[in-house]
Amino acid sequence: MVNTNNKLRIAVLMGGLSSERAISLSTGRMILDSLDRSKYEVEAIDAAMIPGGRRHPEPGSGRNIEAVAEAERAIQQKYGGLKSMERLMSNGCECIDAAFIALHGRFGEDGTIQGMLELLGIPYTGSGVLASALAMDKIACKRVLKSAGVSVPDSIDLLTRAECQNPEIIAQAESLGYPLMVKPSRQGSTIGMSKVTSAGDLIAAVEEALKYDSQVLIERFVPGTEITVGVLGNRRPEPLPIIEIVPAKGFYDYEAKYNPGATEEIIPARISKAAEDKAIEAAIRSHKAIGCRGMSRVDLIVTTDDEVVVLEVNTIPGMTPTSLLPTAAKAAGIDFPELLDRLIKYALEDE
Repeated sequence: MVNTNNKLRIAVLMGGLSSERAISLSTGRMILDSLDRSKYEVEAIDAAMIPGGRRHPEPGSGRNIEAVAEAERAIQQKYGGLKSMERLMSNGCECIDAAFIALHGRFGEDGTIQGMLELLGIPYTGSGVLASALAMDKIACKRVLKSAGVSVPDSIDLLTRAECQNPEIIAQAESLGYPLMVKPSRQGSTIGMSKVTSAGDLIAAVEEALKYDSQVLIERFVPGTEITVGVLGNRRPEPLPIIEIVPAKGFYDYEAKYNPGATEEIIPARISKAAEDKAIEAAIRSHKAIGCRGMSRVDLIVTTDDEVVVLEVNTIPGMTPTSLLPTAAKAAGIDFPELLDRLIKYALEDE
């Protein structure tokens, strides 16, 4: 890539090997289509295409719904497909000014790609190695948040496959009371997640989670209003408008997240001023406790007595047509190209 007219050279990293590959391609396509070509020269790179790499795609990496699958076809038609990571690894500092990480899930959102870019000396969007790894690991993240005074759901942490198959530990988890949420510790987009309402389904839910990770989280279900708070910035992070999430089928699963019309997104959220203040405070505290940079999206529940509970922190929120961070930014008067400009600016700021 030749730098002309003082444009910034941006490599959009997408795809990858995780079970969220298809979502990443949808995010990447939106970013490719929206980066202002008067400011940037852009390349599209597939993080799965690593010369000599021994990693295989994760289970579910081929999982798709039409709303997401269309992105891969569009990238092929409009941009001629994706380039190999060799482009960065051989002469990255000479050919790009910054990497825009559009990856989701393992090997992209978990600090892995961030560490590689650190070694190469290439600035990148989003959080650093430690914050990315912490946020991706739900068990570790909850422990850090709890130590920072953030309210999180009660849970039982199963750290090995042996623990996941131990009847005594499973019985201990049942003491939390049904319903329960069973989640792979290091996955996103609700992949491998189940809502369990009776004892007969718990073992099957744990087995489903084990398809995606060797560590499993069994969490007390917290009833209430589900909301999300986007956060932008480095040293002085600021919240975006709060979004209330109302899935048509009652569960914010993979299809509810990525099928247009499957979820109602309400701005402003229908919560009290007291709950709003608590949610913003919890989101900013979570962002700082994990050590996020650039952006995050914090998912919470507002209980019937106006308390807030943090469910998780996302360091690379989706940028698909149905994603929540761009929706919140738009409600704040920030259109998508401007949002991308800001994230690149944050990436290039000194610590």
